[in-house]
Amino acid sequence: MDRLLLVLGGVAIAGTVAALLSRIRNAAPAGNTRTIPRQLNRRDFDGATRPWLVAVFTASTCDTCAGVMERAKHLASGQVSVQELEHRSEAALHERYGVDSVPMVLIADETGAVQRAFLGPVTATDLWASLAELREPGTVSKDCNLGETTFSAE
Repeated sequence: MDRLLLVLGGVAIAGTVAALLSRIRNAAPAGNTRTIPRQLNRRDFDGATRPWLVAVFTASTCDTCAGVMERAKHLASGQVSVQELEHRSEAALHERYGVDSVPMVLIADETGAVQRAFLGPVTATDLWASLAELREPGTVSKDCNLGETTFSAE
């Protein structure tokens, strides 16, 4: 009887271990990390001599991306370069900067330091206000929540 209990216990433990290993092997791949770059090399982008860069990382399969790019392109000026970086045609830059979620809008200064970042849908108001505040501090009320990621100097 003791042997039977030992065998049954061993079988139960082996079954449990097998079930756990099966779950680990069949687990869904890790999701997007939503990495937001903090520094860009301005030579990687158009308009490197302009004081401001609005880099819009997109994918052709992303429905939201087209709307974000449509809103961002209106920011272009003699002082602001706006560039779309579609995943298929600019895969090297997506990989270089660890961009794994789109749409992503980065607003960088002349040194390439990312001053504002937006991940996902963004309104034209948020884009315009963020760029205006960066170009001329005090333009936007402190009470205004633009919904962006702001990086502080560390």
